[in-house]
Amino acid sequence: MEMMDATQSLAALGHASRLAIFRELVQAGPDGRMAGELAQALSLPGATLSFHLKELAAAGLIQGEARGRYVNYRADFAAMNGLIEFLTRNCCGGDTEVCAPGAQSCSPTPASAP
Repeated sequence: MEMMDATQSLAALGHASRLAIFRELVQAGPDGRMAGELAQALSLPGATLSFHLKELAAAGLIQGEARGRYVNYRADFAAMNGLIEFLTRNCCGGDTEVCAPGAQSCSPTPASAP
């Protein structure tokens, strides 16, 4: 992932409703969720949900698949992982022991009080 793609992805996730939708789809896993299920789970009107789904799809973070008259949406896990990789690339000078998931933060330890 490059800077422009990351910027577009982060802008799409920078809205509370879109972030909530994306997190619902990540939680749903590869099977995804139907648009109506998302609307109900997040208490969003259909038109509002549709707008936010369009923005997430344009950013490449989700994909929709028609199933008859309905659309099933799923998170694009490759795009999500690409964004995470972009954000953590060269973290702490590339020290993977410090930046690995679950590792301590690479921020400096607070100085001792005199």
